[in-house]
Amino acid sequence: MTFRVPRRTLAAFLGPAVAALAIVGIAPLLYAVWKSLHYFNLTKLAQQRFVGLENYAAVLTDPVFWQAMGRTGLLFLIAVPIQIALGLLIALVLHRPGLTFWKTLTRLSLVLPMATTYAVVGLLAQVMLNQKYGVINQMLGWVGVDSINFIGDPTNAFIAVVMWDIWQWTPFVALVLLAGLSTVPPEIEEAAKLETKSNWTVLRYVQLPFLIPSLVAVLILRTADTLKLFDMPFTMTRGGPGSATEFIAVLIERVGNRQFDIGMAAAQSIIMLAITIVLARLYIRLFYREVR
Repeated sequence: MTFRVPRRTLAAFLGPAVAALAIVGIAPLLYAVWKSLHYFNLTKLAQQRFVGLENYAAVLTDPVFWQAMGRTGLLFLIAVPIQIALGLLIALVLHRPGLTFWKTLTRLSLVLPMATTYAVVGLLAQVMLNQKYGVINQMLGWVGVDSINFIGDPTNAFIAVVMWDIWQWTPFVALVLLAGLSTVPPEIEEAAKLETKSNWTVLRYVQLPFLIPSLVAVLILRTADTLKLFDMPFTMTRGGPGSATEFIAVLIERVGNRQFDIGMAAAQSIIMLAITIVLARLYIRLFYREVR
């Protein structure tokens, strides 16, 4: 016997969620798409006009945009593999039997960096890395190392952003991979450990197939997070020195809020969204058989 839910009941339960999604997500996206097709500068409102795809053509031929994309891509290529490697190591340690109290304490401590907002992380880094008064340079002085200009040097500033991103999001990767390890049937894992003493063999042939969905989720989420990374580098370095830490989201903020070119900033945002969707689909396509 099948039970059919009345349409009014479905509408009552789903209506608020759909309305919230439309107001918070879909409407701003459509507005951004519409503005990206216009010349719309807040300092020249009288000159507002429809320009079609001219903003997109200007963005795609703008070397500054591609330089920002390159810096963002480099951040991703450096930080995310390290986060996955460290997160997998932490997850494997926490997955081992025993030491229940310490594992629980470790899980709780892993939540702290994730619970800290990007802006606070950036301000914390700015204080700790200060060349004169920062605690890190103070500690380096104790071992006879001269103070390092972490924020004022372009290379050091980029490395500092990478390291802070690794610190904040490695716990997230560890918890996601730990959840993936919990899906491994215990009897299969125990049988594999009886067959071989090599932890690498157990990881490769038994645990890794169950970790593929978690790895895909990590890649998709961290790609989206990296592309929209703004708060931490902005509060930490303001995108400087020069343009060393001007990632794509920081560039969009500068174009929209400091140059007041809303149409161009909207076009940049839509292109960034398109890149995120393409990469997400690519991840799923590459790992489709394993995920399924």
